[in-house]
Amino acid sequence: KLINAPMWNIHPVLCENVLVERVKVVTLGPNNDGLNPEACKNVWIRDCYFDTGDDCIAIKSGRDQDGRNIGRPAENHIIENCMFKEGHGGVVIGSEIGGGARNIYALNNIMDSKELDRALRIKTSSSRGGVIENIFFYNTKVGQYKEAAVRFNMFYEKPGNHIPTIRNIWVEKLNV
Repeated sequence: KLINAPMWNIHPVLCENVLVERVKVVTLGPNNDGLNPEACKNVWIRDCYFDTGDDCIAIKSGRDQDGRNIGRPAENHIIENCMFKEGHGGVVIGSEIGGGARNIYALNNIMDSKELDRALRIKTSSSRGGVIENIFFYNTKVGQYKEAAVRFNMFYEKPGNHIPTIRNIWVEKLNV
C-alpha cells in the first residue's frame, strides 16, 4: 500500500517480466501517477487499486529524442482485474512515448469516480513520435467519469517534426 507519495509511485524502467499484483496506491497530489512502466516488456498488472491525483497507470517509453534514441517500445502489457478511482486517466499511454507502445491489453477492469477524467487515454505529440499500436481495451465497466470514456490526443504538448502513429485500437464491451 502506497499513500501520499510526492510524485510517481511505481516506475520500472527498461525492465522485462514485471509483475505488479495486489498493490494499492492512494495519492491525490499533483503529478502523482500510480504506476509508470517505461520502455518495459512483458508487464502483468493485476488485482490492483489506483486512486491518484494524476494518471492511474501511464505506460511510457521515453520523452522525445531520449525515447527515440533508445527505441525500445513499451510492449506486451496486461492490465486486468484492477479498480481505478480518481485520476486524469485510468489506463493511459503516454505522454512520454517516443519509443512507441504495442500489444497493450486492459481487460476486466472497473473505473468509477466523478473525479476520473478519462478511462482510456492516449496522449502524444509530434515532439514525441513513435508508433502506438495493438491496444485492446476489453470488458471494462465505467461508472462515473468527468470528461470522456475514451480520448486520444496527438497534440498533447509542443509541436515537432516526429508525427506519431496510432493504429489498431480495439475497444470492446465498454459498459459506461
